[in-house]
Order: sequence, then C-alpha cells, then structure tokens
Amino acid sequence: MAALGWLTPRRRSATARSVLAGEASAEAARKTAQGLEAEAAPLHAPTAPAAPAAAAELAEPVEPSAPAEPEFPVAGDDLAAAFFDLDNTVMQGAAIFHFGRGLYKREFFRRRELARFAWQQAWFRLAGVEDPEHMQDARDSALSIVKGHKVSELMAIGEEIYDEYMAERIWPGTRALAQAHLDAGQKVWLVTAAPVETATIIARRLGLTGALGTVAESVDGIYTGRLVGEPLHGPAKAEAVRALAAAENLDLERCAAYSDSHNDIPMLSLVGHPYAINPDTKLRKHARAHDWRLRDYRTGRKAVKVGVPAAAGVGAIAGGAAAAIALHRRRK
Repeated sequence: MAALGWLTPRRRSATARSVLAGEASAEAARKTAQGLEAEAAPLHAPTAPAAPAAAAELAEPVEPSAPAEPEFPVAGDDLAAAFFDLDNTVMQGAAIFHFGRGLYKREFFRRRELARFAWQQAWFRLAGVEDPEHMQDARDSALSIVKGHKVSELMAIGEEIYDEYMAERIWPGTRALAQAHLDAGQKVWLVTAAPVETATIIARRLGLTGALGTVAESVDGIYTGRLVGEPLHGPAKAEAVRALAAAENLDLERCAAYSDSHNDIPMLSLVGHPYAINPDTKLRKHARAHDWRLRDYRTGRKAVKVGVPAAAGVGAIAGGAAAAIALHRRRK
C-alpha cells in the first residue's frame, strides 16, 4: 500500500510539503469517491447501529457540565460534511499495524519487522499517543517493503487484510456517528496518515464517501518508495480537508471533524463542529478548554471522567504478550 506508515512531526504550521500532501490526498480522494458511491454497501447492514441510536449518541451529553447541543447533524445541509480520523477514532489501534500483520503473514518481510510493528502497536494502545520515533521507523520500514510492488497487488491484499484484522475493530459508537451524517444526506470522509489505498478500502467497506490518506508515488502502477509531499499528519490533514472542502464547495463552519489525537487539532479547528473521540490527554484538555464535544468508547462512560489509556490496558498487554510469546516460540 502506498506510504504504509506514519511520520509524526513535532507540532508545526503547514509547510510546502504538507500543503502538497494535502492537495494530493484531496485529488486522490475525489477520483475514487464516485467509484465508492457506486460500490459501497450501506451502513444499514445488520452489524451497523440503527439510525435512531446514532442520533441519540450524538445528542446525549457525555459530561454533566457539557452544554446542550442543537439538533445535529442538520438533515439536507449539502454544504456540510464530516471528517473522521481513522486510528483509535474509527478503528481500535492503528491501520498500519494491522496491515503489517497481514503482509507478514504473506511473507513480505521478516519476524524482526513484525516484532517492531507489535511494539509500536502496544505503545500506541497503552500510551494513547503517537510516538514520533516509532512512527518514523514504521514509515521508513513500510516504504521499503512496498517499493517495487504493484499498486493493484497491494490493493487486493488490502481487501483480504481488512477482513482478517480490521473489520471487527471498528468502534460501533464512532460508526454510529458516521451513520448519522450519512442519514442526514452528508458526505463522510476518512482522514488519516495511513496509505490512501488502505483508507479507501476501509471507507468503502463502511459505506462512507471516500478517504483522504497519505499518497505514495507510483510509476506505471509500481510503487517507487517515495511519498508525494509528506505523510498526511497534523497540518497536512488540515490542508487536505481545506483542499477537499474547496473542491466540494463545502462550508467548513457547517462541517464536523472527529479525532482522538492532539496532533489533529489543526484539522479539528477548521470546522464548526469539532469532536474529541477517545481523546488523548492533550486533546481532552484542549477540548474542554474550547467547549468541544467529547465521546469515549474505550471502556464506557467512565472513561471520560478518569481518562484511561487508549484501549483497555489488559487487552493491550495481553495482545503484546501473545505476540512476543509467538515470536519467541518460532525462534526456538
């Protein structure tokens, strides 16, 4: 997949590379959106929450001090759209880790790289933050892995990996929020540092409009191992949303954005309806200071009050331990 990885820069304003990354992502998203609309299964599948539940989820106050919300999303508002971060917002854990597991299963790389993927995922889930060094490492490793492979080959594998590792890790609560926007007649986009191909597969499987993701360079359908601009992270996400909104004639003040990470504050600040979903400590603090709405689906409503780490700690530790034990046994 294109640019399989993350780069987590320090907080900074948009640069020429982040603008380029955002514009490239917006262009790629619009090119695939029509195909997704034709192929996507509706979110009303048996496993999806019913529309009334989605609306109730949006309207129900999470914290006693939270201000009352007007009816939202507004039905029939074609100048509005919703933008959802992927990792730990729509899906438990990180897309790149799950994709890495699938590639390892297909012998794209060795056990050493799998162990590194496992450690990065354990850190992400326990700490609830994106570690710059781990994410830079994941990005460089992933680009070297896909270099020389066909885009079509990685797309086909991505479909299989979604079924194997990702489908059961979608947060029902966040999916209900997305459904509420779809039911209101609005477009819903994923916005992620994950490869745009991976993000597009997930968006199509969830019945969403499309996806903004990191764009990797390819020549004649073959990955070169280079990015277009930089990973879609931080300011680059905001640039992608801004570019897409301009192309789609959206009013950002009427749009909504959802994320778990303080790194996405630039994107969340662009819209009139920002939501902190499963927020890390810095985003939670920022959201409270700016009266943004909060939702936490990790361990129920209590998580909002006590601020537990991203994902249940016991589950994360167990997963990391299982991976370590499996690797150790294979080495014997």
